[in-house]
Amino acid sequence: MSETPYIFDVTDASFDQLVLENSFHKPVLVDFWAEWCAPCKALMPLLAKIAESYQGELLLAKVNSDVEQQTVMRMGIRSLPTVVLFRNGQPVDGFAGAQPESAILAMLEPHVQMPAAPEADPMEVALALFAAGQIGETENLLVALLGEDNENGAALILYARCLAERGELSEAEAVLDAVKGDEHKQALAGARAQLTFLRQAADLPEVATLKSRLAQDANDDEAAYQLAIQQLARQQYEAALDGLLRLFVRNRSYADGLPHKTLLQVFDLLGSDHPLVATYRRKLYQALY
Repeated sequence: MSETPYIFDVTDASFDQLVLENSFHKPVLVDFWAEWCAPCKALMPLLAKIAESYQGELLLAKVNSDVEQQTVMRMGIRSLPTVVLFRNGQPVDGFAGAQPESAILAMLEPHVQMPAAPEADPMEVALALFAAGQIGETENLLVALLGEDNENGAALILYARCLAERGELSEAEAVLDAVKGDEHKQALAGARAQLTFLRQAADLPEVATLKSRLAQDANDDEAAYQLAIQQLARQQYEAALDGLLRLFVRNRSYADGLPHKTLLQVFDLLGSDHPLVATYRRKLYQALY
């Protein structure tokens, strides 16, 4: 088991310093163990896990009882494993034998405070809500964020995307125009691409009509492109990317290279970390070269 600043071995010579003196600053859990002791080996990783969960508020000291016999005698250890909790230079609690995690935590609770869980980043929460389609909840959180900082570029962009999802395209564009600087250049380009697709889709034939045209003529380039735009407006990204790529391979000069340009817009919309972008960027590269 690798050692960390919270977990360390203790010898007869270092016991007073590493356990007793340390315990005036942080509680120290001392694990008396031996190589031949199977329950000791089962307990040790559990103790390490618990010590790590306290993030430095609890120290774990390991004493090899076969080697550090002076400390074993001094502490009156009679069986293994034995675990003793020290505070302010004195043993205050402990147990003998393997114990379940719940029992160990219950023993520690009166003596050690579990560190508070870090608060989730509001923008990460908002992005997760948006990805789950919870537009109203996303907007509520973003409104609060923008109330604290109305120049928060990431929040403005995501708020604009929420507005766009609700069909408020002019309002969404006005919000995007308020984004300053180049820090969120790619996300801004993606949001503008979303607005473009939604506006284009509003003036196109219905999806059923376009699919009917393609069923009659699989090489109907206009229907293929317009169907991809309708799919993008509905966030059916994989179907749209597939259709655009097939159209590009079949007729890369269609509408002055519009399928290629649109593929790049979708990459901006989804972001470079999206798995579909990695897949279709590679496919586009293969088609180009």
